[in-house]
Amino acid sequence: MRLSILSNSRVPQSPVKLMHRVYKYVLPEVEKELRALRVLAEAIPDPELRIQAISSMELKKFHCQGGAVYAAANLEMRHALIPLIVALQTISDYLDNLCDRSTSMDGADFRLLHQSMLDAVNPGAPLGNYYELHQEHDDGGYLRHLVTTCQQHAARLPSYGIVQPHVEKLVSLYADLQVYKHIHKELRESELFSWWERHRSGFPELHWNEFAAATGSTLGMFMLFLGASDRSLTPADAEAIMRHYFPHVCALHILLDYLIDQAEDRAGGDLNFCSYYENESLLVERIGWIVGKARDDVKQLPASGFHRLIIEGLLALYLSDPKVRHQTDVRKVSQQLLKNSPLTRLFFLINSIWIRKQQA
Repeated sequence: MRLSILSNSRVPQSPVKLMHRVYKYVLPEVEKELRALRVLAEAIPDPELRIQAISSMELKKFHCQGGAVYAAANLEMRHALIPLIVALQTISDYLDNLCDRSTSMDGADFRLLHQSMLDAVNPGAPLGNYYELHQEHDDGGYLRHLVTTCQQHAARLPSYGIVQPHVEKLVSLYADLQVYKHIHKELRESELFSWWERHRSGFPELHWNEFAAATGSTLGMFMLFLGASDRSLTPADAEAIMRHYFPHVCALHILLDYLIDQAEDRAGGDLNFCSYYENESLLVERIGWIVGKARDDVKQLPASGFHRLIIEGLLALYLSDPKVRHQTDVRKVSQQLLKNSPLTRLFFLINSIWIRKQQA
């Protein structure tokens, strides 16, 4: 791969250099984007949509902060990367809230809502009526604004046309997951299993729940955005990014998310992919295996140290979450996964805790 923006001389491959860029550039600019979106969210006419839009930013801000770390690898293009990543992640979090709280269990509703994400990553797509099946819902143009923001900033990336097919594939898989996991409870597993059967031949080493988890991640999309900020990107480069991020890096991301949300999901009756392992030992074994595969995959990318930091940062971010210490079983799993932690992960662990305290 010839990615100039991922050359060793320009990409932070030490945790100190990466966090310097994160604190100086990334976090302040993410905060700026979210403040502007908060103003729009507060003006949403429909009270329930307004609550969910604001909640997605208040409770899931760290999703935007973590995703925008990819902009630290190409600060010259952060003016496009950060607004794009924040807007797409905000769509994801907002729609997840709407689907989780929806009184409808109709897959058509969820499919139509997630058409917004597909439109967002296609700069030429016309805007749709994403609430068409519920005309009583009025968000004051909030979701359309997010879609337009993504389209405008994606179009500013010089090689976006090369990565777009891969981004659209990941978004399509993401939309499938959101549909199947939110439909009537008695249908969810059968639909997810049928969906897995259509894809399992491409991922023979994965369990069905690990594939499903991988499709729920936005990290592959964000890495493709970073690749698209390089004018010299080739189709082979884009394919390599896709191959080395999906499924293992993406699966690790979402399995960690599900790991710490197990108590919440049990209380809410929500589907949780970590609950499908037969026992705690298998859970630790499989997540540990995925960590190893993710590390091996990113070694094939230029400036592999940067991507290794992403993996260690994921482990630190999720396993330092306050939810962990309130769940005995999750705390045990966390201790196993953090056993013999490298100094890099411990560094990110401390930084993750500090960032949370600043936002408390």
